[in-house]
Amino acid sequence: MGSKERYQLLFDKINQYNSGDKGITRVAYSNEEQTCTHAFMRMCKSENLDIRMDSCGNVIARREGRIKGLPPVAMGSHLDTVYSGGKYDGAVGVTAALEVIKRLNEKGIETDHPIEIISFACEESARFGVSTVGSKAMAGVIDKEKYRHLRDRDGITLEKAFALCALDFNSIDDASRKDEEFKAFFELHIEQGPILINNEKKIGVVTGIAAPERFIFKIIGKASHSGTTPMNMRKDALLGASEIALALEQAAIREQENGTVATVGVMNIESGAMNVIPGEVEMKVDIRSTSLASRKRVLDELHEVIAAVKEKRQLEVQSLEISSEEPVLLHADVVDTLKRICEEKDLPYEVMPSGAGHDAMNMARLCPTGLIFIPSVDGLSHHPNEYTPMDVVLKGIDVLEQAVLHYAK
Repeated sequence: MGSKERYQLLFDKINQYNSGDKGITRVAYSNEEQTCTHAFMRMCKSENLDIRMDSCGNVIARREGRIKGLPPVAMGSHLDTVYSGGKYDGAVGVTAALEVIKRLNEKGIETDHPIEIISFACEESARFGVSTVGSKAMAGVIDKEKYRHLRDRDGITLEKAFALCALDFNSIDDASRKDEEFKAFFELHIEQGPILINNEKKIGVVTGIAAPERFIFKIIGKASHSGTTPMNMRKDALLGASEIALALEQAAIREQENGTVATVGVMNIESGAMNVIPGEVEMKVDIRSTSLASRKRVLDELHEVIAAVKEKRQLEVQSLEISSEEPVLLHADVVDTLKRICEEKDLPYEVMPSGAGHDAMNMARLCPTGLIFIPSVDGLSHHPNEYTPMDVVLKGIDVLEQAVLHYAK
């Protein structure tokens, strides 16, 4: 069996674990995700790897090196999905890591350093509203008390979900490896955007991972009858919110050379009706960039616009910051190594930031980290039609293999 056929079989085996009728639904700590995880552990066992599951549900499968005591070179991603997601997000990175091990075993290659596959738990925020739980725990930055009582849409808490998987939430700090040494970590992932496919590039070499700053704004005007209130006497909260949203778009456009983006993802009208002037609107805003300075310029401009709209329309605006994370710049030596590998293999590549978060951003706290992108057809992700041609996936695995061998010697 050739490498392509072998990998396709492995990829298909992973994606048979699915509770959805449309796309793939394998949400964190669910029966389907846990069954998939244990099946993956058996697949690793068949390659003679030493396997363990930590207190957060992360799977670590280790191939020992020739020289005892050297730090491991790790690679991996996640097996959980969003609701009605695609086959590739996360699963590609985990199965690619196992394919690398299969290739090394097939060739009889020993490395000086041990090599680990890590399948991270709960990367997606779909179920509990918080992302990269497993890699946060491994990096020692989990906020246990903040996360304990988070609930899914069925009212099950994160703590209860742990218990249903025979995990003890109170022991989650034991998953931390911040006092251990890693040589390097690599994650292969689909881009989840249109840049590579539009630029006809096979590989994305990621330089940094954008971090979001998120707000809830409440715009308060005065609800009144749409037929009896003259236009010059209205305090329309929706029109105020709309002005703010459009101004936010322009502020982000002015920063697009820095890769900064801004989104109003939610705009809810309180007690909205066709014949009532909107009196209260809630907006949820996401601003993200790999540049803190650029993100701050967008935010400063947003606050200026809000102040102007408040005065112009006689509105009240309440603001609540719900998160402000630091962007992650990836190790320059790792970026240079990945570029060199692409050039040696004559693979067209793009040096680019990642607008989405990944487990790699937490592993970057522990060691030099590389994030390798492969194209997403039509830029689709978190969607049943998510697709990357298998030949392109294999090119990404080739780069991953060479990067791991370079660091594991």
